[in-house]
Amino acid sequence: MGLSQIIVTSSAPVYYLTGQWVDPHERMLALYLDDTGRGVLFGNLLFKLNQQVFPQQIHTDNDDPTAGIAKILKPGTVGIDKFWSAKVLISLMEKRPDVRPVIGSAPVDTARLIKDEQEIEALIHASKMNDEVIAFAISSLRDGVIEAELMIDINREFSARGSDAPTAQIVAFGPHCAEEHHESDSTVIKKGDSVIFDLYTPISRYWCDMTRTVFFGEPSNKQKEVYDIVKKANAAGIAAVRPGTPLRDIDRAARSVIESAGYGEYFTHRLGHGLGLDCHEPPDVSAASEAVAREGMVFSVEPGIYLPGEFGVRIEDLVLVTKDGCRVLTSAKK
Repeated sequence: MGLSQIIVTSSAPVYYLTGQWVDPHERMLALYLDDTGRGVLFGNLLFKLNQQVFPQQIHTDNDDPTAGIAKILKPGTVGIDKFWSAKVLISLMEKRPDVRPVIGSAPVDTARLIKDEQEIEALIHASKMNDEVIAFAISSLRDGVIEAELMIDINREFSARGSDAPTAQIVAFGPHCAEEHHESDSTVIKKGDSVIFDLYTPISRYWCDMTRTVFFGEPSNKQKEVYDIVKKANAAGIAAVRPGTPLRDIDRAARSVIESAGYGEYFTHRLGHGLGLDCHEPPDVSAASEAVAREGMVFSVEPGIYLPGEFGVRIEDLVLVTKDGCRVLTSAKK
């Protein structure tokens, strides 16, 4: 990016660079890096920072957290993490009006795009655990099941398999499946319902993410038709993954299947997203993406059709780009 200095503040990139995970909440965590190789990690005393990669400057709740960074910033442009709190950034800018902030996440995001062997093994393990949990979820469908209660049971299964922190899974029945990001509630399952399980959690810091759609009882002809279209779109997207392919072409490969079947307007989101230390991270797999598939990338392929008031279908897999194609990390049946 041509930047001489950046400030990295989100938990995942700081962990990537230091090996220490901190959830700062409302307090300030900041790693300053410049183009001479200098790095300083700023954090609250409560964080118990113990990493050995960078020198540290520790502050307490009684200190001004931005005072130390203000002293070492060079005049001119500084790259700022895209998720840094406005209250912290504005405080820093008031101290240093000679500094111009720009979004500066790209250097670390670009490094994180390509997973190394250790990261790949962690992602494979997390997906294997997800395969087991999705099997549990499907086997739990019976008369009287409630969306929110099943979500709690699913999180319990993830916890038993080493999840760092249970997350709010998507469990949707019937018409709720037409809501792309439904929040599970007290709805009770009914015969003929479509059921969407979108299950995701970090295990040893690396995320799994998978969606399967099933039907409780006998599906209608329309449900079967829509399911088959989405399954074909999922397969077409996966088949298009190989090094050198623009990600927008992978999106197009899957989307064209749904459009050709007459349901294009009901596929309302991008095909996929990168995944690693964050559940959603670069690259973006969409029609607007400028990224190209490279060996070592991991991202989702998750086409869907959502029919308001009726039902919805989504099928999501994670793929690892390999030297001559891709490896699908999720192996649960479709």
